Amino acid sequence: MLVTGGTGITGRLVVEGLRERRIIPEIGTRNPYRESEVLFDWQQPETARRAFDRVDAVYIVAPTNTSDHGAVVPPVLDIARSCGVRRFVLLSASSLEAGGPMMGQIHAYLTDNVPEWTVLRPTWFLQNFSHQQHQITIRQENAIYSATGSGRVGFIDATDIARAAVSTLLEDKSWNRYFILTGHETLSYADVASKLSSILGRNIRHVNLDVDQLAERYHAGGLDKDYAQTLASMDKWIEDGNEDRVTDCVFVLTRQAPKSADVFIRENHQRWLS
Repeated sequence: MLVTGGTGITGRLVVEGLRERRIIPEIGTRNPYRESEVLFDWQQPETARRAFDRVDAVYIVAPTNTSDHGAVVPPVLDIARSCGVRRFVLLSASSLEAGGPMMGQIHAYLTDNVPEWTVLRPTWFLQNFSHQQHQITIRQENAIYSATGSGRVGFIDATDIARAAVSTLLEDKSWNRYFILTGHETLSYADVASKLSSILGRNIRHVNLDVDQLAERYHAGGLDKDYAQTLASMDKWIEDGNEDRVTDCVFVLTRQAPKSADVFIRENHQRWLS
């Protein structure tokens, strides 16, 4: 079994979940240095054949240094198929339909070309506040920047996504469908700021920007310009109400309820200490 993006947020948790089941996966990474890690770079297909050797299932985390996933990823998955990989579990996003941009292109490829597939389409991660782009501004500025307005999201803990991924990788049956993964309630960014304020004991505010302003912030933070614009544009999806939904898919796949934002914030409160 191969976990791509195995050192990232969900990939690391998927690896841990598999090991708890006594499955020792290969970890695909551009910079391997541990025995369990193997060189894997989506943009260097020649690395793929060694990575897919003796692998029957793969967890797919698309590259973050390009938004042209339809051009970059399918050629590598062709190599996977030629090496005998049968089951493919893709980490996509709730906002990306099959055939849409970015991971939507990979979703379409899987439905048309592979025998066993599942696409996990989680909504926005709670880890965006504790580990990703919002952590620094919460710590240093007591602020969360977005272009979401008053739009609401069923924020989800990456641990719940990883548990769903492990289940779909190991189950006897293949689902051959997608799942929208959410937490148990929807919250606006202002709601999250309020919860953080209450638990951390200091005032955290939500600063609403337009999409271009947010893209500039992401680009200044080191993201490729096109990728930064694509990422920022997703906030418009939230503002328009498209993420104001809750599903039972985490429970369907794992038989456990997803973690609440309150519990997540309490468990991770030290990450926001200034």
